Amino acid sequence: MSKPYVEMCHISKRFGSVQANDDVGITVDRGEILAILGENGSGKSTLVNMLSGIYVPDSGSIMIDGQKRFFKSPKDAIAAGVGMVHQHFKLIPVMNAWENISLGEKRGDARSSGTPFLQKKKIIEKIKALEKRFGLSILPTKKIYDMSVSEKQTVEILKVLYRGASVLILDEPTAVLTPQETTQLFAMMRTMKAAGCAIIIITHKLQEVMEISDRVTVLRKGKYLGTVYTKNTTPRELTELMVGSSISLEIHREKPLSQESPMLEVRSLSLRDSQGVTIIDAMSFEVFGGEILGIAGIAGSGQKELCEIITGLRRPDSGSIQFLGENLRGLSPRGIKNKGIRLSFIPEDRLGMGLVAGMSITDNILLTSYDSTQGPLIDRLKGRKQAETIVQRYAIATPSVQHIVKKLSGGNIQKVLLGRELERAPKLLITAYPVRGLDIGASYSIYDMLNAQKKRGVGVIFIGEDLDVLQELCDRIMVIHRGAVMDILYPHGGLDQSVGKQGKSGVSKEDIGLLMLGHKSDLYDAANNNPT
Repeated sequence: MSKPYVEMCHISKRFGSVQANDDVGITVDRGEILAILGENGSGKSTLVNMLSGIYVPDSGSIMIDGQKRFFKSPKDAIAAGVGMVHQHFKLIPVMNAWENISLGEKRGDARSSGTPFLQKKKIIEKIKALEKRFGLSILPTKKIYDMSVSEKQTVEILKVLYRGASVLILDEPTAVLTPQETTQLFAMMRTMKAAGCAIIIITHKLQEVMEISDRVTVLRKGKYLGTVYTKNTTPRELTELMVGSSISLEIHREKPLSQESPMLEVRSLSLRDSQGVTIIDAMSFEVFGGEILGIAGIAGSGQKELCEIITGLRRPDSGSIQFLGENLRGLSPRGIKNKGIRLSFIPEDRLGMGLVAGMSITDNILLTSYDSTQGPLIDRLKGRKQAETIVQRYAIATPSVQHIVKKLSGGNIQKVLLGRELERAPKLLITAYPVRGLDIGASYSIYDMLNAQKKRGVGVIFIGEDLDVLQELCDRIMVIHRGAVMDILYPHGGLDQSVGKQGKSGVSKEDIGLLMLGHKSDLYDAANNNPT
């Protein structure tokens, strides 16, 4: 029997008092896709970070193609053919795509490599060959800061392929991709599999595990629980193995509170970019206290810009925004706060926009209250106590409140952000993909948090990508396409007392999907459901 292409044996890694991996072992064969499942903090990312050279294991061994390897840095792993696409991007924003993809490559001297122009031409030709081979597409000269999240993901994948990876590690790769892009990614993975590559994927989406993987390895609290063939298991069995007990895969939904008038009223909101392209197109909708309004749309449909306009981070070209009778249009985030408007925002980019990655939990908690400190000194003791309360209340796994945020698992990073904003007791809560990259347990705890806010009478805007979740959790779903409201749907049907309008039952994912692609639905009376 031949040895596996990748073999990690008896791997252990500790960070302070936290045992991230405890005697873990995995194997991956050539032409195989291995999925690694586990709750946030179970040690999945730590394990693959050691395989990619970011961390050095405290004990254990790594074998690649029958040879024992010791990786002191990602450079060593890349030289051995191991490439990793991280959950949080490792790109330089001010550089363009081809520069990021080829960064670190030895150019040679002028005699062997030609002029810088010829070097650039050769690099772009190589990138285009990879795009053609694996079904990807990116504009090589486009700056990273001008790219959507999905475009940045594509650059990350091309960067790994450019380096000739024979072992590909993908940490939550579909968390930032549309269904169409996920299909393209899976096609690329199957192409690499057919070429004999070994692929490791970390994902919390069980349907993706069942679709793309050959085997599944499950970790829990840093320990190896076992590996099963995907064709011989079910999502429920994997969930029970991962969590350690039976768990319901149904999302609880609180009944919306009855409200006569809306909390937030958006009317004819429009925005164009610097090139004159319409981003938000005469958008109108309402949000009532005690309801969850879901927003569905393919990536780049104006979700990010809408959130930034409501929260004062961006100015619209036209339209109005009223919050409990107060005009929000033109107000900065500080101006909104100074008016006593309690509005909290959970942005899509949790480490780039929501939190400061290199700061501690305590310092990130202080970011929202430092300007209210009396006197010239910040009350760090009070901040530390607030951080300790949030860590305890929201079950954040961390060695201490002084721990650097970027060193936490994805689920715990999101809990820090959500906990900080919920402790401000908001009246309106805007959440953009709050469970992206989180495991089942962490996701369901966040759904419970949102329902708790709904019961308190908070108006919640929930921007999501999982249509099943949107249907189960939300009271209404506003579907947008290219910045325009296509329809507002009632997934639970009947008379919705919170908004006093009649909806119809039987909304399917196909109905929502068609609207997301710009096809009008005849299931609903637009005059009844879309405010004008």
